[in-house]
Amino acid sequence: MYGFVLICPFCYSGWIGAGVTMKTPDKQLSEEQSREVAEKIREEIARRRISRQALAEQAKLSLSTLEKVLGGRRPFTLATTVRLEQALGVSLRKNGAASPPDNSDVAPDSLGSYSHRAVTSLEDTYVTLRPSFGLTGREWNPNSSGSDKDAIFAYRTEIVWDPQVPSLVFREGERIDTAYEHTGHVAVPHQSGFIYLVINRHGQHRVITVSRPTMTGEMYGIISTLRAGPGSQLTPIAAPIAFIPVGNVKAPTLGRIVSEDANYTLYREHLCRTLDEPFAVLLPV
Repeated sequence: MYGFVLICPFCYSGWIGAGVTMKTPDKQLSEEQSREVAEKIREEIARRRISRQALAEQAKLSLSTLEKVLGGRRPFTLATTVRLEQALGVSLRKNGAASPPDNSDVAPDSLGSYSHRAVTSLEDTYVTLRPSFGLTGREWNPNSSGSDKDAIFAYRTEIVWDPQVPSLVFREGERIDTAYEHTGHVAVPHQSGFIYLVINRHGQHRVITVSRPTMTGEMYGIISTLRAGPGSQLTPIAAPIAFIPVGNVKAPTLGRIVSEDANYTLYREHLCRTLDEPFAVLLPV
């Protein structure tokens, strides 16, 4: 007369009870939508020359799942499609599918496939600091002081989102050598955790590698470029560099900053921090 009564047939597979709701099944795309998405993915794989395995890893999918949806043996779900869109940085769905992402809001794969929303904290105007390339000697010595060779080169850099690329771009201004003011692209890859300000002008490269911003917005790293010498002489050079949000400097001064300048000590502290913490390392020979 007495025994056990099975109250819920799902108890042994999920313990569903009061206040707990069952997981809603993921929405499936139609057969036509799945076919269009699969075709678009195959085009992107061919264009980028990547393997299906690499794409599956970037999208956090199993290779088996990717193979089945591309082969038409399983329809695409909305969740799977979104993961693939994020991995490729492109929209795979047409207007007939729910909420297609705005492709103008995602940088190309060559710059890190980041979204605008993810990098808004980098958009700012910065006082950019590096040693003056007019120095003498084999390397910049952050612990020396008092001579003209310790002058600091300061100029303005603006980092903004350009929807035409789309990506972050940087624009230099108020340099005393205006002929060398540059504009370039900003790469923000997830793998290294660093930011790259890159110029590629007819195959000639200049690269600035800096840390992610500190709590107060500064970025520190190394610039690798060419130093102009007498006549047409150019010499490869690397030096510490710092990007200070303009709002962090009470009265910014730009140009060739020497020891008499009111901001010289502050600017010098930032450049020394690049190597002292260190955010970057310059190896002596």
